[in-house]
Amino acid sequence: MAPNITPDPDKARMLRGPMLLRTDGAKKSTYDQRLLELGSDHDWLHADPWRILRIQGEFVSGFDALASMPKAVTVFGSARIPEGHPWYQQGCDLGKALVAADYAVITGGGPGLMEAPNRGAHESDGLSVGLGIELPHEQHLNKWVDLGLNFRYFFARKTMFLKYSQAFICLPGGFGTLDELFEVLCMVQTGKVTNYPIVLLGTEFWGGLIDWIRERLAAEGLISPQDMDLFLVTDSVEEAVQHIVDAHGVMTDERLANATQVDEYTPVHEVLEQADRR
Repeated sequence: MAPNITPDPDKARMLRGPMLLRTDGAKKSTYDQRLLELGSDHDWLHADPWRILRIQGEFVSGFDALASMPKAVTVFGSARIPEGHPWYQQGCDLGKALVAADYAVITGGGPGLMEAPNRGAHESDGLSVGLGIELPHEQHLNKWVDLGLNFRYFFARKTMFLKYSQAFICLPGGFGTLDELFEVLCMVQTGKVTNYPIVLLGTEFWGGLIDWIRERLAAEGLISPQDMDLFLVTDSVEEAVQHIVDAHGVMTDERLANATQVDEYTPVHEVLEQADRR
């Protein structure tokens, strides 16, 4: 039998908002009092409970702004490649080709190989979307973005890429691009998202990594042999876009099915007007 223990009478229970606490003294102040008092400190702006609301706000803003998105392809790539580089021109060509195939183009919204696909899409009168991130060296969305959002948190931004894209193309890039590539590969491999097509554009750039994946991960049983089929490696913009079009022709995602019933690409101004009304 459990011992008969009487609660310490000096430690009364007290409600503090939704919490029931045992305490040894009276409350110094109430939530209302601390909210309404003048001269309160603002450390709460940096506390975890307030961060949760900021995170929630980023998701709400993203879902709200992108709710009317047509079918779209996200393009990842380096921020460090300047205009005039062959990879930059390839990015512009890719943006134009995606618009010609009736896709909106989503990027990370920054310079370099994010700017290039946005530019190609914008110059072709397609929908050019940029999802930026707050970084010490990247603080702006490029000028070719028609619909843009800037995020504090990487994970909120990544959710928007996954939720509003039906394919992913990786141009050459650094750690950020590799992070995004492997995030998408992992989500597709584990069945967390629909088996969306993934393309790596640039056989010379990506070749060493693909060899390592094949010779180490696949050969040692760390991934399945069929996982090598989760992506296409090519130098051809046309082949990359056609691979996506062909894959979407047999996929069951409702957004793709609905898109095939529409005769014309959703005009950019309509998407932007719907986003503005929200």
